[in-house]
Amino acid sequence: MSLRSLFATQVYDANLASSRGWAELHEELLDLCLVMAEEDEAGIEWCRANHYPGYTSYGSINDLPQRFPEFAELKKLLDKHAASFAESLHFDLAKKLKLDNLWVNVLMPGGGHTGHIHPHAVLSGTLYIHVPDGASSLKIEDPRLVMMMARPGLTAAAGEAEQPFVYLKPAPGTVLMWESWLRHEVPANRAEEQRISISFNYA
Repeated sequence: MSLRSLFATQVYDANLASSRGWAELHEELLDLCLVMAEEDEAGIEWCRANHYPGYTSYGSINDLPQRFPEFAELKKLLDKHAASFAESLHFDLAKKLKLDNLWVNVLMPGGGHTGHIHPHAVLSGTLYIHVPDGASSLKIEDPRLVMMMARPGLTAAAGEAEQPFVYLKPAPGTVLMWESWLRHEVPANRAEEQRISISFNYA
């Protein structure tokens, strides 16, 4: 008798800490994220109108790599990781994936982001800039969950691959990527500080 693992869901996990110049770039990005959260009036208004618990540039600024050299440098790093992930997934691409959008997230204590997917993209991901103690993990949902019907609960021996939800705890510099159809969420931020990240889509 043998068991075959089929239809695996891959999640890309890397850290930019070893990248040349990352320490300086990290500080510059952290400062920029905080400045944007204070000065991006259109973004602040979008967050207020959409009840976002903190700040995001998602609804206000769509050209960060063109506006700021720090984000242009980040784009170069992310491009390499996205290409590596696409190769690992054995994608037969007619053209190289390109960064479609990139946005800042400053999540306040108690704030979260409900389950969602990223339509019209191929790969999505997040780079973590500031992850204080108690900050939210990324919660990934088994894409088969809605079809499991009468599936029993799991024993304590079940591994990560068998779980209906997996919580990925990042550190500053962590890059997580997944296929954009994979449902994910950010549970409530239990830290006493802001949780700061930069999310992105490739299409």
